[in-house]
Amino acid sequence: MARTAAALHILVKHKEQAEDIIKQLKKGVKFDVLAKKHSSCPSGKKGGSLGEFKKGQMVPPFDKACFTGEILTPQLVKTKFGWHVIKVLYRT
Repeated sequence: MARTAAALHILVKHKEQAEDIIKQLKKGVKFDVLAKKHSSCPSGKKGGSLGEFKKGQMVPPFDKACFTGEILTPQLVKTKFGWHVIKVLYRT
């Protein structure tokens, strides 16, 4: 089982906006460009990069998505902070 992961994310308030971001990603818009433009998380300034983190370090729904979801495929996750578009880069 993976113990660490690295991910990019974009945090927004509304599901519709998160879904629109996923559509833009599928059309080829770069993740870091959208993160800088839309993310309300401080990581947005770094293109959405969260770096590497340990299992259990993030809030449970986010953690589950990062450690069980597909790698390199943007996914939508709801947490107490809002809606996240997550792209897991790798797991170790």
